[in-house]
Amino acid sequence: MIKYKLRCKNCFKTFDSWFSTSKEFDKLKKLRLVNCSFCGSLDVNKSLMAPNILNKNNKNFHIQEKKIKILKNKIKQYQKFIKNNLKYVGENFAFEARSIHYNSKKKKFNKGIYGKATNEEIKDLKQEGIETQTIPWIEDKEN
Repeated sequence: MIKYKLRCKNCFKTFDSWFSTSKEFDKLKKLRLVNCSFCGSLDVNKSLMAPNILNKNNKNFHIQEKKIKILKNKIKQYQKFIKNNLKYVGENFAFEARSIHYNSKKKKFNKGIYGKATNEEIKDLKQEGIETQTIPWIEDKEN
């Protein structure tokens, strides 16, 4: 997503609008689908807009830094719980998940598994009715 500050040549007001890509604005303008949110005019152009960049002197930088630290700590807590309560199966996650799902004897005695799977494998498992969850994983070596 990209945010542009738009300026109306009819009423001279500026307003913000979001587009899926930078080319999307041009496409929609050509199709006459971009109009002023104040007067409805189709004579709207992109105006100059400074990017919002966080730097260490900006108080928002420190707020964002704290939020990221809190989020990382929460993810690490989840990871610790998962490691202590589930069996790690590595790259064999999809195979093991199917094995448990289709073998009623394994279902009774399995405490749950975690491991690695591709997006395609996860999609296939869900289509088979095998429920999975995906969580972000932070390696211990990261800061």
